[in-house]
Amino acid sequence: MEIKGKAGVITGGSSGIGRATAERLAKEGAAIVVADLDEAGGAETVKRIESAGGRAVFVKADVTKLEDARRMLDTAMSKYGRLDILHNNAGIGVGAPGYPDAPPERWHLVIEIDLQAVILGTGLAAPLMQKNGGGVIINTASMAGLYPHRQDAVYGAAKGGVVNFTHSLASWEAERKIRVNCICPGIVDTPLVRRGLELAKQHGIKSWMPSKIIQPEEIADAVVSLVRDDSMFGCSLEVRPTGRQIVDPRPAPGSRR
Repeated sequence: MEIKGKAGVITGGSSGIGRATAERLAKEGAAIVVADLDEAGGAETVKRIESAGGRAVFVKADVTKLEDARRMLDTAMSKYGRLDILHNNAGIGVGAPGYPDAPPERWHLVIEIDLQAVILGTGLAAPLMQKNGGGVIINTASMAGLYPHRQDAVYGAAKGGVVNFTHSLASWEAERKIRVNCICPGIVDTPLVRRGLELAKQHGIKSWMPSKIIQPEEIADAVVSLVRDDSMFGCSLEVRPTGRQIVDPRPAPGSRR
């Protein structure tokens, strides 16, 4: 997809991966809706985009709520006349103390934000994208969705759901002209990760920060590559500090799978 002239919605766009992706897509010529509960952070993302000559607007939205999710997507249509890109990026972890010691409400919230909101946003975006001939949806999953994640099993379960959900929508490319992919980063240097490390330290948990950590801008670059590459659909892009690897579960031509 050619990014210039398109419109996109980025959830969790007030900081970290969401902010980096919003700025990068805006730099490439897309108009951006920054969606988040953090109004101050969202306003800062918009300011940074506009200062660089881009177009952006902030929408305060709880991605787990139907009306909020619908409103953030409708804003792209009303403000820019189209919706071409959705980055379902908002996410949280259980944090310390972890499962099963954390309150059940915390586990539920992780599933609601990290998985259910992805399903909700994708379902609401599809008919809007089809009005302009299709689009691209990128879901932020994690390497925790591809491999066992002992530090946060519930987070891993949610991200594993995102990966399988993404792979299961490979047929949308032919049926709806919508390509759905997911990005699976290792540990990224974001405010969420830093807060998690501090909370773990307070609970006497040894730091799990690796010696080499991924920067949000590296994930933004990977998201842009998925948006641009029309051959990519129903796939995961694993991002490690050492490089990228495609996880492509689509069956080979002629397969009965």
